[in-house]
Amino acid sequence: MKAIRRFTVRPVLPEPLRPLSDLARNLRWSWHTETRDLFQSVDPERWAASGGDPVRLLGTVPPERLAELAGDRRFLRRLTTVADDLHDYATGDRWYQGQAGEPPAAVAYFSPEFGITAALPQYSGGLGILAGDHLKAASDLGVPLIGVGLLYRHGYFRQTLSRDGWQQEHYPVLDPNELPLALLKEADDTPARVTLALPGGKALHARIWLAQVGRVPLLLLDSDVEENDLGERGVTDRLYGGGSEHRLLQEMLLGIGGVRAVRTYCRLTGHAEPEVFHTNEGHAGFLGLERIAELCDRGLDFDPALEAVRAGTVFTTHTPVPAGIDRFDRELVARHFGPDAELPRIDVERILRLGVESYPGGEPGLFNMAVMGLRLAQRANGVSLLHGNVSREMFSGLWPGFDPDEVPITSVTNGVHAPTWIAPEVFRLGARQIGAQRTEDAFAGAGSGRWDAVADIPDQDIWELRRTLREQLVAEVRERLRVSWRQRGAGTAELGWIDGVLDPDVLTIGFARRVPSYKRLTLMLRDRDRLTDLLLHPERPVQIVVAGKAHPADDGGKRLIQELVRFADDPRVRHRIVFLPDYGMGMAQKLYPGCDIWLNNPLRPLEACGTSGMKAALNGCLNLSVLDGWWDEWFQPDFGWAVPTADGAGTDPDRRDDIEAAALYDLLEQRVTPRFYERGPGGLPDRWIEMVRQTLTLLGPKVLAGRMVREYVERLYAPAALAHRSMDPDAARELAGWKHRVRSAWPHVTVDHVETSAATATAELGATLTLRVRVGLGGLGPDDVEVQAVSGRVDAEDRIADAGAVPLKPAGGSDVEGRWVYEGPLTLDRTGPYGYTVRILPAHRLLASNAELGLVAVPSQELVEAAGVLMR
Repeated sequence: MKAIRRFTVRPVLPEPLRPLSDLARNLRWSWHTETRDLFQSVDPERWAASGGDPVRLLGTVPPERLAELAGDRRFLRRLTTVADDLHDYATGDRWYQGQAGEPPAAVAYFSPEFGITAALPQYSGGLGILAGDHLKAASDLGVPLIGVGLLYRHGYFRQTLSRDGWQQEHYPVLDPNELPLALLKEADDTPARVTLALPGGKALHARIWLAQVGRVPLLLLDSDVEENDLGERGVTDRLYGGGSEHRLLQEMLLGIGGVRAVRTYCRLTGHAEPEVFHTNEGHAGFLGLERIAELCDRGLDFDPALEAVRAGTVFTTHTPVPAGIDRFDRELVARHFGPDAELPRIDVERILRLGVESYPGGEPGLFNMAVMGLRLAQRANGVSLLHGNVSREMFSGLWPGFDPDEVPITSVTNGVHAPTWIAPEVFRLGARQIGAQRTEDAFAGAGSGRWDAVADIPDQDIWELRRTLREQLVAEVRERLRVSWRQRGAGTAELGWIDGVLDPDVLTIGFARRVPSYKRLTLMLRDRDRLTDLLLHPERPVQIVVAGKAHPADDGGKRLIQELVRFADDPRVRHRIVFLPDYGMGMAQKLYPGCDIWLNNPLRPLEACGTSGMKAALNGCLNLSVLDGWWDEWFQPDFGWAVPTADGAGTDPDRRDDIEAAALYDLLEQRVTPRFYERGPGGLPDRWIEMVRQTLTLLGPKVLAGRMVREYVERLYAPAALAHRSMDPDAARELAGWKHRVRSAWPHVTVDHVETSAATATAELGATLTLRVRVGLGGLGPDDVEVQAVSGRVDAEDRIADAGAVPLKPAGGSDVEGRWVYEGPLTLDRTGPYGYTVRILPAHRLLASNAELGLVAVPSQELVEAAGVLMR
């Protein structure tokens, strides 16, 4: 029979066991081994059945077992030790508290998804896992972050396969009361609420759930409340589901409702108000509008409020392709703002202007969330060096007149949270070598850029560790494969072959990620005979474990999965290649450590960063990857292999796949498998072990989320907090007025004449020339601009590469025509074809970059042709 109502019955813990409740409610247990071990010892069988979730575990332990533990002095001593450790962790000084100056009192970090633990399934892939790792690393370092997201009642979908290998989606309903969450409540014990106004006099209400991630609170907004109509209740139903209006409402709730939730949380708890707001991808971009509205309510006009908000905002873009950005119909956005809807005090046209694609090739009828994110943030970044380059190129239309390399988008390369992703065996090996505390500190990312102590670990220990992890993966794969085949309709009698799937002594390759077409799940199938030969090689076989989900609406991705599943179902190879459905954090934590090779073969440069290979590397797995994302930045032959790419503009996509697949097979046949199976005098694969050692020593510290968060603090959060403090109402009005004046005058700003002391078209390296430039400033003064000489090597079309800029200085006052003369030296610091130009940029002490306004004045074409190239 089916229940007509469901509710959660919470256990009543005996008084001595009360600290277990606090430990279960703080998600630090998800990366703290001693806490997990403590919960496992409560009831090992129920711990396994709960999927390693302390909240579910405590809901199933019988009262008699709890009474027994309440009288077990040894258990109570362990409980006290672990509870005291959490208290010290949550309240003691860490890396951040030792920072010089005045770092931000708090930072609000907004993301549409957070992958903290499989017990809180609020993520779909890399963006969410990164956000979860960001929160955990901030907690480890003591950074006062407040996370903000949505609570999806169905999370992301669970994946199974049909008998013929087609992806099927299931959306289990999540009960927040059964999750490691607590409702944020007002002083009168009623749930705290945020409300958004909707068109037609309707409203969207949401309550706020709190997940405690170590030291970091994570606020999750939930629209499934009785005050809402059915449609509004479903706004937070599932991650990345629904149509355009549904997504718009989710993003309004995340951005606008999220700011209101932060204000509510700070009011109720006394937490410091954020000085910096960090938007993780464009989904939360509306947070800037809410903050503008707050300042307008305090008496600022829109333009000064915009400047004040920009000063303290950081925007991170994660997509390398325009198609990956959320864009809404302009009319849809207009309907949800203004007098009859949300933010009624702000002119709708001002809002629409922030998201307009006002550059060549843009669509004026669309509202672009990333464009709005960039316009509302004074600081922006991509997530790897290569992705920073791609982003500057992609968004360069917002800064016309500037070369892409001058577009003010920097990069902070992603990292991963080591305590979450390393196997316990790896931690124990480190602890044996340098002690548990030093190992913990190293993995937190607050220390050295190298892990030299790895050099002292004996080869035998490294090789035994790798075999142990491979063995665990084999057991995990067989168990999951058996479940998958039963879901596909197979009977027990058909599944005897699964006991022979994979071999703990065979080179194991992992490939697991989302399945959009650019990640090329099936590149390995390009030449099936060649792949089969690799899998079944009599002396040097390989085995491959594959996992991944296609978006529910992406039939192309589902076809790729089906193609791979059908190959893996072939009885000739099914013991050597498997596809595991329902890829998620729980599977990933077994998969990364157990593989010897992590394979990644996206279409370059479409992988913004790609952190799965980082997680594998922390466990001593070697990367075999296309030079894209983070691997392009940090690859060395000492610790992996680069798959050559055929990414020239003229290469046919099919031909490109053929070339790159052939290169992949060549690497596996000629370099990877021989190195794994080749044995030295002591019977060990010495050269392979040395690559594992180099991976841990050199790559390990780089790929840490702790390193990433430190970079955000030092390069983005601290400068943003400083700018925020400088931007009081008077400064904001001054900057807004100055920008208006500069924009009005700029059409009349000109470079009129350029002359140099050079008499010939050749000169010697190190020579210094004197430049004199006459400029018209259109009513602006020298304090409003910077006149620069820009020089460097030139190509055949006289384009300057590797440019360097030197400011020139005014020589006296303006002439009778209002023209100014600027002078300065130009040093010839490179040999070969060399050229220069002159430009004028706006300049103000409150700008983060001279390119901020996207305004530049350069010599006219006639002047350029008269000057020619300076030196050859």
